[in-house]
Amino acid sequence: QVQLVESGGGSVQAGGSLRLSCAASDRKFSGYGMGWFRQAPGKEREFVAAVSWSGARTSYADSVKGRFTISRDNVQRMIYLEMNVLKDEDTGVYYCAMDRVMTRVSLALSLGEYDTWGQGTQVTVSS
Repeated sequence: QVQLVESGGGSVQAGGSLRLSCAASDRKFSGYGMGWFRQAPGKEREFVAAVSWSGARTSYADSVKGRFTISRDNVQRMIYLEMNVLKDEDTGVYYCAMDRVMTRVSLALSLGEYDTWGQGTQVTVSS
């Protein structure tokens, strides 16, 4: 089973930037779409961004579109989430996740389409 480990979280002022990373333990990662989700205190986990297994296609939640960028490096077995112009409402635990379907044609955008999760990394934005 592939293991995912996130890093790069921290505390930042509103308007600032952070780059999250997620390392995959197995090279079979390269055949699966990947996603970032987040969970704020007292709220449900929500979709943030997804990238196809090839890296050619991406999708974003409306709340982060234009501010966040997801990318992947299949050689290094890494995915990234570049977060700019951070807002208070971006605060939460960020999780990377791997699609349950290999080489899915479409992008996986919902929680139930992912079956491998990292432990999460905390992002705190203060104004």
